Amino acid sequence: MKKYHVCIVGATGAVGQTFLQVLDEYDFPLASLKLLASKRSAGKTLAFKGQELVVEELTEESFSGIDLALFSAGGGIAEKFAPIAVKAGAKVIDNSSMFREDPTIPLVVPEVNFNDVEGHSLIANPNCSTTQAVLPLKALQESFGLTRVGYATYQAVSGSGQNGINDLLETRKGNEPAFYPHNITETCIPEIDVFLEDGYTKEEMKMINETKKMLHTPDLPISATCVRVPVLNGHGVSISVELEKDFDLDQVREVLSNFEGIKVVDDGPNHLYPVSTLANGTDDVFVGRIRRDLAAEKGLLLYCVADNIRKGAASNAAQIALKMAQHDLI
Repeated sequence: MKKYHVCIVGATGAVGQTFLQVLDEYDFPLASLKLLASKRSAGKTLAFKGQELVVEELTEESFSGIDLALFSAGGGIAEKFAPIAVKAGAKVIDNSSMFREDPTIPLVVPEVNFNDVEGHSLIANPNCSTTQAVLPLKALQESFGLTRVGYATYQAVSGSGQNGINDLLETRKGNEPAFYPHNITETCIPEIDVFLEDGYTKEEMKMINETKKMLHTPDLPISATCVRVPVLNGHGVSISVELEKDFDLDQVREVLSNFEGIKVVDDGPNHLYPVSTLANGTDDVFVGRIRRDLAAEKGLLLYCVADNIRKGAASNAAQIALKMAQHDLI
């Protein structure tokens, strides 16, 4: 396989450092790797494959000779520098929300809609909760069809970045919250991102709009409630779905088990079901609590968990990149 010149923008952040880990694990075909971050982070070193790589300051000249740029530096940085990277000849995969709802830019989970990347130089990585949820939904869509989706999320503090992690750790020690509006040690918080005029939060609308985009179902009715919970890492999503076709639960379990990226863990009496500690450090989406929805004739309930830093961000982008390399699309 051809080898590629790759850069990571935002290399010193949690997702950026996880990029280093997954590129190593996947044995991505690298000709070179450049680490980029803000001026204040320039000069730091990060370990990769037994070497210490020096972080460079991100500038408009950083992308010369780069084939692939992995961005994890926020929407403002992506808005400014992603087009510069594309103009320099790089393929860009961006983890921010900047381009996700742009109809001209593909939003991709590789197991779900990889073909959307063809012909594009800029690819958006979805919201972490949406990423894990669309895998089981795609599997069900292919076999049964979808008529309605409802989400309730249980999102770990790492989804808020280091500030969220610090708030949980500090409030566990008895300190007052400095980041969240309530003490995350003592309660779940049904507020992620800002509130909109209709009462939904921006996070909830991200899940709704991104799901429609990736499943190519603009008219699919979807609702969402997103909740922050006192867990360090590993998002949970409860999914209520109504299907077009009737089903039996064994058939549903088989369909989900056979879908790439999903592991079914569904033996409640033996306490086997998806939990954050099971998902952490992996790139799989764990699905369980599979049962009929007693309130809908063709309704199904399930619960899924994934590592939001890996599959929800860095690993999903790396998987897109690896598949692009395998299909000679870089």
